[in-house]
Amino acid sequence: MRKEKFRIEYVFDKVSRRSLWNHLTTPPGLSAWFADDVFIKNSVYTFKWDKDEEEAEIISVKPEISVRYHWVADTNENSYFEFKIHTVELTGATALEIIDFAEPNEKEDAVSLWDTQVEILKRTLGI
Repeated sequence: MRKEKFRIEYVFDKVSRRSLWNHLTTPPGLSAWFADDVFIKNSVYTFKWDKDEEEAEIISVKPEISVRYHWVADTNENSYFEFKIHTVELTGATALEIIDFAEPNEKEDAVSLWDTQVEILKRTLGI
């Protein structure tokens, strides 16, 4: 089955872009909410969850705006997950847009997983 792209947006009322950016791109930041442990070797990020391990590389980065990761094991080069930061014009709040891919029958679970992880991110950021 072919994976489909989906987007989710989360609004953070009071958070600095720099702090959010650090949580999306640095091993200490990512290990605080996204994975149990994260480390970088030769520009490849290794994410660990319990006994599972996945590697990803950054394929696009615009500092404090967006970062796009591609899972090394994923043979579909058009599949990635991306974090984008922008300001909500009406309120001035900071928003995080997540772009990811999932098979149609797994999209609901993928969105639910992101919801859970972003709740942890918010707590980590003190929101």
